[in-house]
Amino acid sequence: MARTIERIVLPSPSPGTERHLVVHRFGRKGARPRVWLQAAIHADELPGPLVLHHLMPKLAEADRNGQIPGEIMVAPFANPVGLTQVVGSVLQGRYALDGSGNFNRGFLDLRDALEEAMAGKLGNDAAANVTAIRATIEALLAEHKADDESAILKLTLHRLAATADIALDLHCDDQAALHIYCGPRQAVAFADLAARLGAAALLTAGDSGDTPFDEALTRPWWRLMERYQDKPIPNDAMISCTVELRGRADIDDATAQRDADGIFDWLQARGAISGKAPPAVAPCPATPLDGVGPVRTPHAGLWVPCVEPGTRVTAGQIVGHLIDPMLPADAGRLALKAPVAGTMFARMRPDLAKAGDRVAKVASPQSIPGRRGKLLGDR
Repeated sequence: MARTIERIVLPSPSPGTERHLVVHRFGRKGARPRVWLQAAIHADELPGPLVLHHLMPKLAEADRNGQIPGEIMVAPFANPVGLTQVVGSVLQGRYALDGSGNFNRGFLDLRDALEEAMAGKLGNDAAANVTAIRATIEALLAEHKADDESAILKLTLHRLAATADIALDLHCDDQAALHIYCGPRQAVAFADLAARLGAAALLTAGDSGDTPFDEALTRPWWRLMERYQDKPIPNDAMISCTVELRGRADIDDATAQRDADGIFDWLQARGAISGKAPPAVAPCPATPLDGVGPVRTPHAGLWVPCVEPGTRVTAGQIVGHLIDPMLPADAGRLALKAPVAGTMFARMRPDLAKAGDRVAKVASPQSIPGRRGKLLGDR
C-alpha cells in the first residue's frame, strides 16, 4: 500500500495549543512482521531524525515494489513535547521541564501484571502463545490511564510499539562512537545490526534500571520465558534495542545515509523487507552493560578529553584531564584514567564538569564486581 501519515493528537497542555505525534506507515496495516522505528524521544538528540529522513524514501520505494510483507511504522520525532523546550536558545529535550523526569525512563513495567494475567493461559503451540501474549499486553496498556503530558506521550508510544516484532529506538550520546544497548537474549540478532552500522560496542543487560523504552517492550516477554520454561515462547517474538548514533554533533547527510542503508539491510536480513540483504561483516561482540567502567570526576573542573571515542584503552590509561584554572598549573591539572581495559565508546564533550560527573565510559568484556542498579545512569 502507499505510505500513510498519521497525526496522533496529544492532550493540550494549555489553552490554544495542540501537539501531534506523527507516524509514517509503510506496508499493510496490522500485517506481520511489524516494525516500529522511532527517534528523538530525547528531543535534543537529532542524528536519529536525520537517519529516518534518509531511510523513509528507501521504505517508500520498497513499499511501491511490494517488498514490505508486513508493516513498518516510523516516528521521526517521537517527542513533540520535548521539542518545545527551548531555554536560553538551547533545546532541552532529555528531561521534562514540568518535573516529570527523563523522557526515556519510567515507561510502564508490565512484568508482574503480564505474568499474573498469563497464568494458566499458555499452551504448547508457540504461535498461539505469542498471539495470546500480545493480546494481553494490548489489554493491559488499554486499561492504563495517564494524566500528565509526559506520561500520556510515553503511554502512546508504548501502545504503538508494544505488539511489534521489532522496535528500534534511535538516540545519540554526547560524544561517542556508535553503540547499541539490548538484552542478552537478543545479542545475536543485534550483533548483525551492530556490524552493519559499524558499532564500537554492543552492550547487554537484562534490567538496566528505570525502565527505558526498549526494555519496557521486551522485559515482560523475558519474564514469561523465565517463569514458563516448559511453554514455547519464541525469543524473537519481540526484539528491541537502543541505537546510540554517535554524538550530538554527528549530523551530516553522508553518515545518516550510511546508517539508513545499514538499518534497511538489517530489516531485509530479518525478513521485514523482502529481497536478499548484502552480507554483513563480522558481528560485533556483545559485552555486559555491568562491565562498563565509568570515568568520574572527584571534584569540579574543566574536563579536557585526550582519547577519541571508539579507542581501545588499557586500565589506568589517561583519557583526559580535569583542570582548575584558578590553581597553579602543577596543582590544577588532574589526570583521569580508564578504570578498566576495553573500548572507550563515549565521553562528555569538553565542558565544565561537576563533582561526580561521568565524563567517559569504557566497555570491558567482563562484569565489574559491584556494578548493579541503574546501569545506564541519568546523564
